[in-house]
Amino acid sequence: MHTCREMGICTVAVYSTADVDSLHVKYADEAVCIGPPLSRESYLNIPRIIAAAEVTNADAIHPGYGFLAENADFSEVCHSSNIKFIGPSADMINRMGDKNTAKSTMIAAGVPVVPGSEGLVEDVGHAIETAKKIGYPVIIKPTAGGGGKGMRVVYEEALLEKNLKTAQSEAGMAFGNSGVYIEKFLENPRHIEIQILADQHGNVVHLGERDCTVQRRHQKLIEETPSPVVDEALRAKMGEAAVAAAKAINYEGAGTIEFLLDKHKNFYFMEMNTRIQVEHPVTEQRYDVDLVKEQIRIAAGGSLEGKVFEPRGHSIECRINAEDPEHMFRPSPGEVQVFHTPGGPGVRIDSHCYASYVVPSNYDSMIGKLIVTAHTRDEAIARMSRALDEFIVMGIKTTIPFHKQVMHDPVFRSGEFDTSFLDSFRYEKH
Repeated sequence: MHTCREMGICTVAVYSTADVDSLHVKYADEAVCIGPPLSRESYLNIPRIIAAAEVTNADAIHPGYGFLAENADFSEVCHSSNIKFIGPSADMINRMGDKNTAKSTMIAAGVPVVPGSEGLVEDVGHAIETAKKIGYPVIIKPTAGGGGKGMRVVYEEALLEKNLKTAQSEAGMAFGNSGVYIEKFLENPRHIEIQILADQHGNVVHLGERDCTVQRRHQKLIEETPSPVVDEALRAKMGEAAVAAAKAINYEGAGTIEFLLDKHKNFYFMEMNTRIQVEHPVTEQRYDVDLVKEQIRIAAGGSLEGKVFEPRGHSIECRINAEDPEHMFRPSPGEVQVFHTPGGPGVRIDSHCYASYVVPSNYDSMIGKLIVTAHTRDEAIARMSRALDEFIVMGIKTTIPFHKQVMHDPVFRSGEFDTSFLDSFRYEKH
C-alpha cells in the first residue's frame, strides 16, 4: 500500500472479522470484509476475494506472501475474471510451486538438485526403496506448502513408515494435498536463496542472495544479505543457476530460488517460491529497490531491459513474533499495550501493529519485521542490537529478547554457523 500510494494507485484491503483492526485495513483506500476468522471461509475463499475485487472495480490483485500467493487456481480465476494477478501464471505456479514438479524442471534446466525420489512417494515400499538408494538420513517433504509443516527427518528404516504417514497426514490438513517426496537430508547446511525478477519480455535478473540459515523447526527467524559465506564467484554461479531456473519456465514477476549450501560450498536446488518473500526487505535495502513496485511494473508490461541493480552495505532482518521465548516460543496473542518502534539511520520497521491493537490467535504469529542496513556486517549487527533495545512492546510476549541474545552470540557474530545453530543456542531467561 505504501508503494501503490507513491505510484498513484488506489488500494482495496480484504480482511476477515479477526483482522478488522489491522493497520492494513485502516491504511487502504477501501476495505472489504470477506468472512469470519477461519481461513477457508475468508483468506482462502477465492469467490469472496474475486467478488471483493469486482464490487470495487479493482483491476489487479497482489496476493502478498501467504494464503493464495502460490495458488495456481487463484491465478487462473483472476485471469478468467479479467483481473491481473500480480505474479506468475497458473502454469508457472504449477511447474514451480509444486516442489516435486519443480525438481524435475530444474534437472532438465541443468540446475543441481538434492538426490531424492523420482516423483511422489505413494507407499511405504516406495519410500523404503528410495531411502536405501540415496542413503540415510532422509527428509520427507510435502509437495505443496511450506513453513516446515509436514516435514520429517528420518535416520533409520524402522522409523520410516510412521514418519511417512504422519507427514502425509500433516500435509493433507495444512495444504489440502497429502503428496510427499523424499530427499537426501543434508546435515548442517546453509540456507541460501537468490532473489530474481523476470518480465514479460524474457528478461531475467537476480539481486544477489539472502542467507536464511537461522531457523527454528524449518521456519526462518533471521535473514541477511550478503551471506557471510558466499564470495563473488559463488554468488555469480548461484545467480546464473537461478536465472536459468526462471528462464526454463518463462517466469514472470518476483520469485526466489532456494538452495542448500553444504560445507564444501556445493549448492543444491531446494524449491522456488513463486511470490514475494517475507524477507524481501533486506534485498530492497541493500539494492535500493522497491521489489513490490517492480512487481507492479512487470504486471503492467514494463521491461527490465537496461535496469541495473547495484548492491551496497549489509542488511539484516529479525522477524518479530508474538511468541514467548521463555516457554518454547509458544504463541502470545492479546492486546498490545505499548508499541514503541526504533528509529535512526538505516532502521526500517514493517508492521501492521500499534498500541491497543489486539493480536489475534487465528493466524501466523509474526507481528513485524525489523530491518537494519549498515556499511559492514559488524556495523549492521551493532545497529540491530541497538534497534532491538529501542523496540518496546508491552502487553504480549515477543521474540525481541531472543533476537537481542542472538546478536551478541559469538557463533552468530563469526558468521560460521549452519541450520543447526539454534540446536546448541541456549536462550537465557530474564
